[in-house]
Amino acid sequence: MNASFDIAAATYDQTFTHTVIGRLQRDLVYRHMTEALHPSTIRSILEINCGTGEDAIWLSQQGYQITATDISEQMIITARQKDTTGMITFRQADINTLPAAFPNQTFDAIFSDFGGLNCLSESELEAFFENANRLLNPNGRLFLVIMPKNTVWEQCYFLLKGQWKEAFRRKREKAIVNIDGEAVVTYYYNPAAIKRMAQRHFAVTHIKPVGFFIPPSYLEPFVKDKKRLTAVLGSLENTIRNIRFLSRYSDHYFIALQKR
Repeated sequence: MNASFDIAAATYDQTFTHTVIGRLQRDLVYRHMTEALHPSTIRSILEINCGTGEDAIWLSQQGYQITATDISEQMIITARQKDTTGMITFRQADINTLPAAFPNQTFDAIFSDFGGLNCLSESELEAFFENANRLLNPNGRLFLVIMPKNTVWEQCYFLLKGQWKEAFRRKREKAIVNIDGEAVVTYYYNPAAIKRMAQRHFAVTHIKPVGFFIPPSYLEPFVKDKKRLTAVLGSLENTIRNIRFLSRYSDHYFIALQKR
């Protein structure tokens, strides 16, 4: 797994972070985060699957103490190079062994953006919630951005191309997703599944769509030069950003949980 994302590190910002779709979706996540974060009770945040550090830098700029991790050494190297302040702690760590990486440390919140948790099987995801409970302080929070099973954009796109198998790939137990030429096993989870797996230790506080009108990133070539279209899509996305039930039909969704 780390080798796959090592390869992606060199091009991730170019192929997603700095694209039209990437900026629109990330700005929406930041809006959801701003509404859900409580600076009076949250100071320290552990980010998992931090990639090239874009979110860690933004969170640090909001005044939070950030420890950012990724399984990929190259992602961590790239992230450190982008952190001009030196205020963020970047560490290479496997999401499946987080307590071992932080045996004597706890956090006020854990954050994972853009489907990092979709690389985990159901049993691994259940273990993650157990580990998160151990790593969080009392009343600690989880802020997660996950890919669901029923993305309308994806189904319509592949159906129009006559690719029936691809149109419903998210409904399978697992799918193989191409990331910069590398095949990555991916699992998709609707909000109800996350709520069920986490319910022993966490209660859901927010569920919001990310990318119901804004399309998946692989449709960037169709929108990157269409400023009026992207403005309309962004405006429409903003109007439905608090409609919970649309989360299961979006490209991603934002889900916030609080430790019981």
